[in-house]
Amino acid sequence: MKHLSRNDRSLVGRWFWTIDKTLLALVMLLIGLGIVAVAAAAPAAAHRYSGGTVHIGDLFYLKRQIMWILAGVPVMLATSMLPIDWAKRVAIGGTVVFIVALFAVPFLGSEVNGAVRWINLPGFQLEPSEFLKPMFVITTAWLLAARFDDRSLPTMQLSFGLLVVIAGLLVKQPDFGQTALFGAVWTAQAILAGMSVLVIGGVVCLAIGGLGVAYLTSTHVAERIDHFVKGTGDTYQIDRALDCFKAGGLFGAGPGEGQMKFRLPEAHTDYIFSVIGEEFGAIACFVLAVLYLAIVVRVVLQLLDEEEPFIFLAAAGLAIQFGLQAMINMAVNLALLPSKGMTLPFVSHGGSSFLALSLGMGLLLALTRRNPYLKASPYAARARAA
Repeated sequence: MKHLSRNDRSLVGRWFWTIDKTLLALVMLLIGLGIVAVAAAAPAAAHRYSGGTVHIGDLFYLKRQIMWILAGVPVMLATSMLPIDWAKRVAIGGTVVFIVALFAVPFLGSEVNGAVRWINLPGFQLEPSEFLKPMFVITTAWLLAARFDDRSLPTMQLSFGLLVVIAGLLVKQPDFGQTALFGAVWTAQAILAGMSVLVIGGVVCLAIGGLGVAYLTSTHVAERIDHFVKGTGDTYQIDRALDCFKAGGLFGAGPGEGQMKFRLPEAHTDYIFSVIGEEFGAIACFVLAVLYLAIVVRVVLQLLDEEEPFIFLAAAGLAIQFGLQAMINMAVNLALLPSKGMTLPFVSHGGSSFLALSLGMGLLLALTRRNPYLKASPYAARARAA
């Protein structure tokens, strides 16, 4: 095997010495834990979807997840090798492509659980909003960073207009969870870019007003909010999720020993955190939450001395998006938020989710690449001072 020296100028050599190995190791650890979680949840999902002439093997969903991992990890690593300019171009082009795909969803999509979010492809269901999330963050960062060069440019308005278009397409599906995530990440990036307090207040009021309109006009939203606030209607899914946590206690029932998971809908996707709680216990759930936090904190530490506005806004936005999605999923499983239909990053089963997260994490790794030896050099410090 060829030794990669610090003077190696090949693509792989430059990547190896500049990639954030700590961040990459944390992500790979999370993916490994995800395999264990899907292995625990797969029999419950197979049992639920088997019936009549249809029989699904206990390891069917685990095998599919491993297939997505074998496809997604190379995507993540290849994307992390992109130069910053190429990462930006890929994201801006991807934003256009997946917005067009969102427009096509009502015409080409298939309905699942009352929502039309997926386009059926051979052997695969494409969810455009999943792939659009990281692309939107980079595109927003590009627009907002332009203000630092010319404050007369209406980039804040353009980025907000882009958000409104995407939100309108998501609401039509309906997918209010993703709409809220897009809006929250845009707001965070805009604040980091220097958005005024007055505008922040206006955005918050607009969001509250939009939620009120959605509650009054959408049965889908009204039912979920009523279930959460009043405890009325069909609460079967969240009740079963809480039963899993109760059955698991601190240390869990043990791998493969959980029984409540067989009564839990979406045990391998949106509610896999509950399965982790039943089989591995509250301590394992806490460790998993700390791992998500560690990934976000690692990115923040990398950005403390970042001077390039685009890199700062893009990497911060991707980290916020990643952390918020994990937090929302865990909160829904614990009945702290209404059901959102949002996956647990790199842990839940799903092709679109895993591939899109791999792409987003690859972009984040590309943005946080550093040369630690150059950074420590006194010559580099003098160059920055000059």
